[in-house]
Amino acid sequence: MNFWSQFEKGFTCLAPMEGVTDIAFRQVVAHAARPDIFFTEFTNVNSYSSEKGRPNALERLKFEPSEQPIVAQIWGKNPEMFAETVAAVRDLGFQAVDINMGCPDRHVVATGGGSGLIRTPELAKEIIRAAQSVPGITVSVKTRLGYTKADEWRAWLTNILEEHPAALTVHLRSKKEMSKVDAHYELVPEIVALKNELSPETKLIINGDIKSAADAQKFVDQGADGIMIGRGVFQNPFCFEREPKEHSKEELIDLMRYHLDLYEKYGLYPYDPLKHFYKIYINNFPGASDLRAKLMLTKSIAEAREIIKGL
Repeated sequence: MNFWSQFEKGFTCLAPMEGVTDIAFRQVVAHAARPDIFFTEFTNVNSYSSEKGRPNALERLKFEPSEQPIVAQIWGKNPEMFAETVAAVRDLGFQAVDINMGCPDRHVVATGGGSGLIRTPELAKEIIRAAQSVPGITVSVKTRLGYTKADEWRAWLTNILEEHPAALTVHLRSKKEMSKVDAHYELVPEIVALKNELSPETKLIINGDIKSAADAQKFVDQGADGIMIGRGVFQNPFCFEREPKEHSKEELIDLMRYHLDLYEKYGLYPYDPLKHFYKIYINNFPGASDLRAKLMLTKSIAEAREIIKGL
Protein backbone atom coordinates (compact mmCIF):
# COMPACT_ATOMS: atom_id res chain seq x y z
CA MET A 1 0.00 0.00 0.00
CA ASN A 2 1.17 3.53 -0.82
CA PHE A 3 1.46 5.22 2.59
CA TRP A 4 0.40 8.59 1.16
CA SER A 5 -2.81 7.33 -0.45
CA GLN A 6 -4.62 7.27 2.91
CA PHE A 7 -4.63 11.07 3.27
CA GLU A 8 -7.18 13.43 1.79
CA LYS A 9 -6.14 16.72 0.22
CA GLY A 10 -5.23 19.34 2.78
CA PHE A 11 -3.28 17.02 5.07
CA THR A 12 -0.71 18.50 7.46
CA CYS A 13 2.81 17.42 8.41
CA LEU A 14 5.23 18.37 11.16
CA ALA A 15 8.55 19.01 9.41
CA PRO A 16 11.64 16.98 10.25
CA MET A 17 13.93 19.31 12.21
CA GLU A 18 17.36 18.45 13.52
CA GLY A 19 17.55 18.68 17.29
CA VAL A 20 13.83 19.43 17.47
CA THR A 21 11.47 16.67 16.35
CA ASP A 22 12.63 13.95 18.72
CA ILE A 23 10.25 11.49 20.35
CA ALA A 24 9.47 13.90 23.21
CA PHE A 25 8.69 17.00 21.15
CA ARG A 26 6.57 15.09 18.64
CA GLN A 27 4.35 14.00 21.51
CA VAL A 28 4.20 17.56 22.84
CA VAL A 29 2.92 18.71 19.45
CA ALA A 30 0.42 15.85 19.34
CA HIS A 31 -0.80 16.85 22.80
CA ALA A 32 -1.26 20.49 21.71
CA ALA A 33 -2.80 19.94 18.28
CA ARG A 34 -1.92 16.87 16.25
CA PRO A 35 -0.78 17.06 12.61
CA ASP A 36 -1.88 14.32 10.22
CA ILE A 37 1.70 13.06 9.74
CA PHE A 38 4.86 13.19 11.82
CA PHE A 39 8.45 13.09 10.54
CA THR A 40 11.46 12.07 12.61
CA GLU A 41 14.71 13.97 12.96
CA PHE A 42 17.31 13.34 10.24
CA THR A 43 19.14 10.00 10.42
CA ASN A 44 22.43 9.62 8.55
CA VAL A 45 22.60 6.42 6.49
CA ASN A 46 26.35 6.29 7.16
CA SER A 47 25.62 6.14 10.89
CA TYR A 48 23.17 3.28 10.55
CA SER A 49 25.59 1.38 8.32
CA SER A 50 28.42 1.56 10.85
CA GLU A 51 28.58 -0.49 14.03
CA LYS A 52 29.71 2.56 16.01
CA GLY A 53 27.02 4.89 14.71
CA ARG A 54 24.07 2.51 14.73
CA PRO A 55 23.01 3.03 18.39
CA ASN A 56 22.66 6.77 17.76
CA ALA A 57 20.73 6.13 14.55
CA LEU A 58 18.34 3.78 16.30
CA GLU A 59 17.82 6.34 19.06
CA ARG A 60 16.79 8.92 16.46
CA LEU A 61 14.37 6.44 14.90
CA LYS A 62 12.62 5.59 18.15
CA PHE A 63 8.86 6.25 18.12
CA GLU A 64 5.72 5.28 19.98
CA PRO A 65 2.92 3.37 18.20
CA SER A 66 0.61 6.29 19.02
CA GLU A 67 2.72 8.50 16.75
CA GLN A 68 1.68 6.62 13.61
CA PRO A 69 1.40 7.70 10.88
CA ILE A 70 5.06 8.68 11.06
CA VAL A 71 7.76 8.96 8.38
CA ALA A 72 11.46 8.31 8.97
CA GLN A 73 13.69 10.89 7.32
CA ILE A 74 17.18 9.83 6.25
CA TRP A 75 20.09 11.55 4.55
CA GLY A 76 23.48 10.81 3.02
CA LYS A 77 24.94 10.21 -0.42
CA ASN A 78 25.68 6.48 -0.69
CA PRO A 79 22.94 4.56 -2.58
CA GLU A 80 23.90 1.19 -1.09
CA MET A 81 23.72 2.58 2.43
CA PHE A 82 20.34 4.10 1.61
CA ALA A 83 19.00 0.70 0.59
CA GLU A 84 20.36 -0.88 3.79
CA THR A 85 18.92 1.85 6.01
CA VAL A 86 15.53 1.85 4.28
CA ALA A 87 15.23 -1.90 4.87
CA ALA A 88 16.12 -1.37 8.54
CA VAL A 89 13.60 1.47 8.86
CA ARG A 90 10.89 -0.79 7.43
CA ASP A 91 11.79 -3.53 9.91
CA LEU A 92 11.51 -1.02 12.77
CA GLY A 93 7.84 -0.57 11.86
CA PHE A 94 7.88 2.51 9.64
CA GLN A 95 5.55 2.41 6.65
CA ALA A 96 7.29 5.29 4.89
CA VAL A 97 10.72 6.85 4.52
CA ASP A 98 11.67 10.30 3.27
CA ILE A 99 14.97 11.21 1.60
CA ASN A 100 16.41 14.56 2.64
CA MET A 101 17.65 16.47 -0.41
CA GLY A 102 17.09 19.93 1.00
CA CYS A 103 18.96 20.45 4.28
CA PRO A 104 21.08 23.60 3.84
CA ASP A 105 23.37 23.02 6.84
CA ARG A 106 26.95 23.59 5.68
CA HIS A 107 28.26 20.49 7.44
CA VAL A 108 25.65 18.30 5.75
CA VAL A 109 26.23 19.95 2.36
CA ALA A 110 30.01 19.52 2.69
CA THR A 111 29.51 15.74 2.77
CA GLY A 112 27.44 15.86 -0.42
CA GLY A 113 24.18 15.14 1.40
CA GLY A 114 21.07 17.23 1.94
CA SER A 115 20.86 20.08 -0.57
CA GLY A 116 24.35 19.11 -1.71
CA LEU A 117 22.60 16.46 -3.82
CA ILE A 118 21.11 19.23 -5.96
CA ARG A 119 24.60 19.59 -7.47
CA THR A 120 24.76 15.84 -8.28
CA PRO A 121 21.40 15.10 -9.94
CA GLU A 122 22.36 11.67 -11.29
CA LEU A 123 23.46 10.55 -7.83
CA ALA A 124 20.16 11.86 -6.46
CA LYS A 125 18.34 9.62 -8.95
CA GLU A 126 20.45 6.62 -7.94
CA ILE A 127 19.61 7.21 -4.29
CA ILE A 128 15.87 7.36 -4.99
CA ARG A 129 16.06 4.15 -7.01
CA ALA A 130 18.06 2.41 -4.28
CA ALA A 131 15.45 3.35 -1.69
CA GLN A 132 12.59 2.32 -3.98
CA SER A 133 14.22 -1.08 -4.53
CA VAL A 134 13.34 -2.05 -0.95
CA PRO A 135 9.90 -3.71 -0.85
CA GLY A 136 7.22 -2.98 1.71
CA ILE A 137 7.90 0.70 2.35
CA THR A 138 6.87 3.95 0.61
CA VAL A 139 9.55 6.42 -0.51
CA SER A 140 9.22 10.22 -0.65
CA VAL A 141 11.65 13.13 -1.09
CA LYS A 142 12.01 16.53 0.61
CA THR A 143 14.00 19.21 -1.20
CA ARG A 144 14.43 22.90 -2.07
CA LEU A 145 13.91 24.78 -5.32
CA GLY A 146 17.58 24.72 -6.24
CA TYR A 147 21.06 25.21 -4.91
CA THR A 148 21.87 28.83 -5.70
CA LYS A 149 18.78 30.38 -7.28
CA ALA A 150 15.07 29.68 -7.11
CA ASP A 151 14.86 29.60 -10.91
CA GLU A 152 16.75 26.28 -10.91
CA TRP A 153 13.53 24.65 -9.75
CA ARG A 154 12.26 23.30 -13.06
CA ALA A 155 15.35 21.27 -13.98
CA TRP A 156 15.89 20.03 -10.44
CA LEU A 157 12.30 19.03 -9.67
CA THR A 158 12.05 17.40 -13.10
CA ASN A 159 15.05 15.28 -12.12
CA ILE A 160 13.25 14.06 -8.99
CA LEU A 161 9.79 13.65 -10.49
CA GLU A 162 11.17 11.43 -13.26
CA GLU A 163 11.76 8.85 -10.49
CA HIS A 164 8.09 9.04 -9.38
CA PRO A 165 8.44 9.38 -5.60
CA ALA A 166 5.21 8.71 -3.72
CA ALA A 167 5.38 12.24 -2.30
CA LEU A 168 7.51 15.31 -2.84
CA THR A 169 7.88 18.09 -0.28
CA VAL A 170 9.18 21.35 -1.72
CA HIS A 171 10.60 24.03 0.55
CA LEU A 172 10.03 27.11 -1.58
CA ARG A 173 13.54 28.55 -1.35
CA SER A 174 16.96 27.65 -2.71
CA LYS A 175 19.75 26.34 -0.51
CA LYS A 176 21.60 29.65 -0.72
CA GLU A 177 18.50 31.63 0.23
CA MET A 178 18.25 29.66 3.50
CA SER A 179 15.35 31.42 5.29
CA LYS A 180 16.55 34.93 4.49
CA VAL A 181 13.94 35.67 1.83
CA ASP A 182 10.21 35.06 1.59
CA ALA A 183 9.14 31.64 0.36
CA HIS A 184 8.38 31.67 -3.37
CA TYR A 185 4.65 30.94 -3.15
CA GLU A 186 4.17 32.37 -6.64
CA LEU A 187 5.78 29.23 -8.08
CA VAL A 188 3.22 26.80 -6.63
CA PRO A 189 0.92 26.70 -9.70
CA GLU A 190 3.87 26.04 -12.03
CA ILE A 191 5.27 23.33 -9.75
CA VAL A 192 1.84 21.69 -9.60
CA ALA A 193 1.64 21.74 -13.41
CA LEU A 194 5.09 20.15 -13.73
CA LYS A 195 4.22 17.48 -11.18
CA ASN A 196 0.94 16.69 -12.95
CA GLU A 197 2.76 16.38 -16.26
CA LEU A 198 5.62 14.15 -15.10
CA SER A 199 4.28 12.23 -12.10
CA PRO A 200 0.58 12.86 -11.43
CA GLU A 201 0.49 10.13 -8.78
CA THR A 202 3.06 11.96 -6.62
CA LYS A 203 1.60 13.86 -3.66
CA LEU A 204 2.88 17.45 -3.53
CA ILE A 205 3.54 19.00 -0.11
CA ILE A 206 4.34 22.69 0.28
CA ASN A 207 6.80 23.90 2.92
CA GLY A 208 8.29 27.27 3.88
CA ASP A 209 6.93 30.05 6.11
CA ILE A 210 3.62 28.25 6.70
CA LYS A 211 2.34 29.17 10.13
CA SER A 212 -1.01 27.41 10.50
CA ALA A 213 -2.96 24.35 9.40
CA ALA A 214 -5.65 26.84 8.38
CA ASP A 215 -3.33 27.81 5.48
CA ALA A 216 -3.68 24.38 3.90
CA GLN A 217 -6.75 25.21 1.86
CA LYS A 218 -5.13 28.02 -0.10
CA PHE A 219 -2.45 25.60 -1.34
CA VAL A 220 -5.00 22.88 -2.07
CA ASP A 221 -6.88 25.45 -4.15
CA GLN A 222 -3.70 25.81 -6.22
CA GLY A 223 -3.38 22.05 -6.71
CA ALA A 224 -1.12 20.95 -3.85
CA ASP A 225 -2.01 17.96 -1.70
CA GLY A 226 -0.73 18.99 1.72
CA ILE A 227 1.40 21.35 3.76
CA MET A 228 4.33 21.01 6.12
CA ILE A 229 5.00 23.31 9.08
CA GLY A 230 8.49 23.65 10.55
CA ARG A 231 9.60 26.79 12.35
CA GLY A 232 5.98 27.87 12.72
CA VAL A 233 5.60 25.42 15.60
CA PHE A 234 8.08 27.53 17.59
CA GLN A 235 5.83 30.54 17.23
CA ASN A 236 2.71 28.57 18.09
CA PRO A 237 2.76 24.98 19.38
CA PHE A 238 -0.97 24.82 18.63
CA CYS A 239 -0.38 25.65 14.94
CA PHE A 240 -1.98 22.43 13.71
CA GLU A 241 -5.42 23.45 14.95
CA ARG A 242 -7.76 23.59 11.98
CA GLU A 243 -9.63 26.44 13.64
CA PRO A 244 -7.05 28.59 15.49
CA LYS A 245 -7.95 29.92 18.90
CA GLU A 246 -6.32 31.82 21.74
CA HIS A 247 -4.40 29.86 24.37
CA SER A 248 -3.70 30.93 27.92
CA LYS A 249 -0.43 31.27 29.79
CA GLU A 250 -1.53 28.29 31.91
CA GLU A 251 -1.98 26.10 28.83
CA LEU A 252 1.49 27.00 27.56
CA ILE A 253 3.16 26.28 30.89
CA ASP A 254 1.27 22.99 31.24
CA LEU A 255 2.62 22.07 27.82
CA MET A 256 6.13 22.87 29.02
CA ARG A 257 5.63 20.66 32.07
CA TYR A 258 4.53 17.85 29.76
CA HIS A 259 7.71 18.34 27.70
CA LEU A 260 9.88 18.19 30.83
CA ASP A 261 8.16 14.96 31.86
CA LEU A 262 8.71 13.36 28.47
CA TYR A 263 12.34 14.46 28.24
CA GLU A 264 12.92 12.75 31.57
CA LYS A 265 10.83 9.70 30.70
CA TYR A 266 12.87 8.93 27.58
CA GLY A 267 16.22 9.66 29.22
CA LEU A 268 17.10 12.35 26.71
CA TYR A 269 20.27 14.30 27.38
CA PRO A 270 22.14 16.54 27.81
CA TYR A 271 19.85 19.06 29.51
CA ASP A 272 20.95 22.26 27.74
CA PRO A 273 19.33 21.52 24.32
CA LEU A 274 15.96 21.37 26.09
CA LYS A 275 16.30 25.06 26.96
CA HIS A 276 15.96 25.98 23.26
CA PHE A 277 12.30 24.96 23.55
CA TYR A 278 11.46 27.26 26.45
CA LYS A 279 10.78 30.22 24.15
CA ILE A 280 7.85 28.23 22.74
CA TYR A 281 6.07 28.10 26.08
CA ILE A 282 7.34 31.20 27.90
CA ASN A 283 6.23 33.84 25.45
CA ASN A 284 3.57 36.46 24.80
CA PHE A 285 2.44 37.04 28.38
CA PRO A 286 3.45 39.63 31.02
CA GLY A 287 6.75 38.73 32.69
CA ALA A 288 7.61 36.09 30.09
CA SER A 289 10.97 37.63 29.24
CA ASP A 290 12.21 37.66 32.84
CA LEU A 291 10.89 34.17 33.46
CA ARG A 292 12.62 32.87 30.35
CA ALA A 293 15.90 34.49 31.41
CA LYS A 294 15.73 32.62 34.73
CA LEU A 295 15.00 29.34 32.99
CA MET A 296 18.00 29.79 30.69
CA LEU A 297 20.24 29.79 33.80
CA THR A 298 18.95 26.44 35.03
CA LYS A 299 21.09 23.34 34.93
CA SER A 300 18.47 20.62 35.35
CA ILE A 301 14.85 19.69 34.79
CA ALA A 302 14.33 19.85 38.55
CA GLU A 303 15.46 23.49 38.60
CA ALA A 304 13.19 24.34 35.68
CA ARG A 305 10.23 22.69 37.39
CA GLU A 306 10.88 24.72 40.53
CA ILE A 307 10.87 28.02 38.62
CA ILE A 308 7.50 27.34 36.96
CA LYS A 309 5.99 25.76 40.08
CA GLY A 310 2.67 27.32 40.94
CA LEU A 311 2.37 29.34 37.72
